[in-house]
Amino acid sequence: AYGVALGTLRQALAVLVDEGLLVREQGRGTFVRRGLEGASLLRFFRFRQDGGDALAVPRSRILSRAVRRAKPQERGLFGLDAEGRVLTLRRLRSLEQQPCLLEQVVVPLPLFAPLVDSDPSGWGPLLYPLYQRLCGVTVNKAEDDLRFGLLTQEQAVLLRLDAGHPCVQVQRRAFDLGGRCIELRTTLGDAFAFQYTAQVR
Repeated sequence: AYGVALGTLRQALAVLVDEGLLVREQGRGTFVRRGLEGASLLRFFRFRQDGGDALAVPRSRILSRAVRRAKPQERGLFGLDAEGRVLTLRRLRSLEQQPCLLEQVVVPLPLFAPLVDSDPSGWGPLLYPLYQRLCGVTVNKAEDDLRFGLLTQEQAVLLRLDAGHPCVQVQRRAFDLGGRCIELRTTLGDAFAFQYTAQVR
């Protein structure tokens, strides 16, 4: 129909699979990838309920929401001009009424303008499905940088831990289907709840 050789089509599909836009499922075929799912976002902090094996999804509460001028680093990553603005979210995630993650999220405007006035009570526990639903933004991949540190007094109070308690800090850059950086996120959690599993093949 398009005058393209079958080998060329196969190579094009292989490139799209490598870039994460398509996914191959054995015995089923090739499908458009929906974007990052919730489970992948929680792979560093595997909170389990009642000693079970199932991953629990923490509840989320927005502590603050503000619009401000983008910092130089944010302008560079988001492709904003000198007057560019961002939306900042601070949220606390809890499991069985116990705070477990403290997050600072920064997203560019006007791309995420629907979040500025939207009611957070209807957002749900995961932000990436919300980005897709309200803003039409699909998160395709993310880069995470992990480091260890100590909680400040303010952070410790919110997480119900002692000041100076060991914590894991996950700094994330998330990208959309076009490869644009669309989110900067810093997540703090109890270092003793940290669990990371990697398969080396």
